[in-house]
Amino acid sequence: MTIFTPDLESQISCHFEDPACFGNINKLVYAHFINMNPNFEKDIVYVCIGTDRATGDCLGPMVGTRLQSTSIRAHVYGTLEQPVHAANLLQFMQRIADQYENPLTVAIDASLGNSNRIGFINVKKGGLKPGTALNKDLPEVGDFHISGVVNVGGYLEQMVLQNTRLFLVYRMAEIIARSILIAHLNFESNKNQPAVNIANL
Repeated sequence: MTIFTPDLESQISCHFEDPACFGNINKLVYAHFINMNPNFEKDIVYVCIGTDRATGDCLGPMVGTRLQSTSIRAHVYGTLEQPVHAANLLQFMQRIADQYENPLTVAIDASLGNSNRIGFINVKKGGLKPGTALNKDLPEVGDFHISGVVNVGGYLEQMVLQNTRLFLVYRMAEIIARSILIAHLNFESNKNQPAVNIANL
């Protein structure tokens, strides 16, 4: 597998089966935390977008559920129990705006793409536009975002999402959640303490 490295725009794309994928994502997520929140003043908010009613669209809620089950001091919106999706996204974003002053927002969502891109996880500075595959007009979300290409786009997207292999989504969600967890723990760790060694996990 090809190993992708961060480019000048601080983005990365790697296949979930690539042995270097977890480490690459973890490092870039941590770099975004440091660059966007150098004084540790901002609340970190994770907006995990999707629904449990379609296997291809449950990537975000799976990540959110995994993060919520950990002990990290973070604010997670969007889980399998309480998903954030097209019908309630505006309400959740308003709730976040009311509760936190200028938070660092990380958006996580599934995406569709070319057949040769299935299984790739992407991390990129800037927000994402949820629902574009289904022609939904929703606001951009995130100071940076993580997306996973779960299936082929361009034709009958709703049916494609409903017929995506759950195993693929599960594996991608597992890598994304674990990468975020370690990056978050490293970010929260005291400056005088050594960072968590991902090689030992």
